[in-house]
Amino acid sequence: MGLEDKITESIILAMKAKDKIRLEALRAVKSAILIEKTKTGNKETLDENQIIKLLQKLVKQRNDSAKIYKEQNRDELAEIEESQSKIISEFLPKQLSEGELISIIDEVITATGAESIKDMGKVIGTTNAKVLGRAEGRVIADLVKSKLNSF
Repeated sequence: MGLEDKITESIILAMKAKDKIRLEALRAVKSAILIEKTKTGNKETLDENQIIKLLQKLVKQRNDSAKIYKEQNRDELAEIEESQSKIISEFLPKQLSEGELISIIDEVITATGAESIKDMGKVIGTTNAKVLGRAEGRVIADLVKSKLNSF
């Protein structure tokens, strides 16, 4: 069963359970998937990697909104955004620990022969392809930058 099918099934379960917050979050995901499908034109489905990137984007949006709401002392809205973020995160692959990510980055630096900060783009691109949604891009960029600055 693909990721999109799991999301659709979860929507049905949320409807049956009358879980409004879960249903709202999952409908937002389904809507984003449908919008992405119409953007790509002739494709019937999105591959798993595209859906994972879309889910990461939605989680990031929810977290950013929650942060803004907290700054404005709108805790009730922040809680909704945070709970939706957690629900969407359930469909993402298990995130790598920092140690696992550092070892992957070290492998990529060795494989690409990166020697300075000038090679940062190449290392980040290869690392992103290797981890496939199991780490945030910002975290990868920060770790790569600190590694390459130490050369």
